[in-house]
Amino acid sequence: MQHYWSLEKIQLHDVWLTIGSFDGVHIGHQLIIREVVEGAKKDGSSSVVITFHPHPDTVLKKKDGAFYLTSPQEQAVFLGELGIDYVITYPFNKSVANTSTRVFVDKIFQHLHFKCLCIGHDFALGKNREGDAAALRALGKEYGFQVRVIDPLFDGDKLVSSSRIRNALRTGEIIEVNRMLGHPYQIKGRVIRGDGRGRTLGIPTANLEIWQEKALPKSGVYACIALVDGIRYPAVTNIGIRPTFDLSSSERIVETHIINFDRNIYDQEISLLLIDFLRDEKRFDHVNALISQIKDDISRAIGIFEKEPG
Repeated sequence: MQHYWSLEKIQLHDVWLTIGSFDGVHIGHQLIIREVVEGAKKDGSSSVVITFHPHPDTVLKKKDGAFYLTSPQEQAVFLGELGIDYVITYPFNKSVANTSTRVFVDKIFQHLHFKCLCIGHDFALGKNREGDAAALRALGKEYGFQVRVIDPLFDGDKLVSSSRIRNALRTGEIIEVNRMLGHPYQIKGRVIRGDGRGRTLGIPTANLEIWQEKALPKSGVYACIALVDGIRYPAVTNIGIRPTFDLSSSERIVETHIINFDRNIYDQEISLLLIDFLRDEKRFDHVNALISQIKDDISRAIGIFEKEPG
């Protein structure tokens, strides 16, 4: 997979293309990606995704804070793992939002000369969302590309969507999040030095410096898989403010205890794959009560990992 941050340095022909935000690259997105990848392979051509950053909702609806399910880099990796040949992270701003569908399609076509455009059922491109499926098909007749609309995917009786996944994250429903993603929710960060309190308690933790715009689940304790140098380790992660030690701070931190692991990994980037929610974060009156609870969390997490396939 090759990752570009603009159209300027890319020139392709007869590609299969899809366009969208694809935050999280969930199982509904994966249906569209699969159509693009399989179609391109049959034609012996390239598969291309154009995605946007910042996310259009952060620009147009002014949504901010910890919003993203995936960073642009994480998103590109996921798309590459699904078989996409080229990912173009297109810079989005109000000028792009006010571009007409025809002008935007013409610009893309000059660089990609796509033969098939695959879109989601509710996709619309250009100013005032004027470029719906009908408008794009009309342009396709002029430019010589076909448009395929992929049906929505439902989880039960509800549509799978990035918004629904964000809502499930906020309530700590990790199993539901992972089911809609088709993979465990990932938190990636650099290990930084904390106050060292975990080691003094006999339960060392790695504190992670997280991208500030990354969506975090509700505060609490989670069973996780820690990926360190590509190796999977069971872990227990606390996300929150650590109320037993500091009631003055409202800044949430991510700290993980990697089970049966004792290496110096400061300044190293690791990933946490959230598997299940264990409990809410709470304040303990005594440190010994906290230690006992953490040991119970570790035992519960180990039980969950033993049931995990593979």
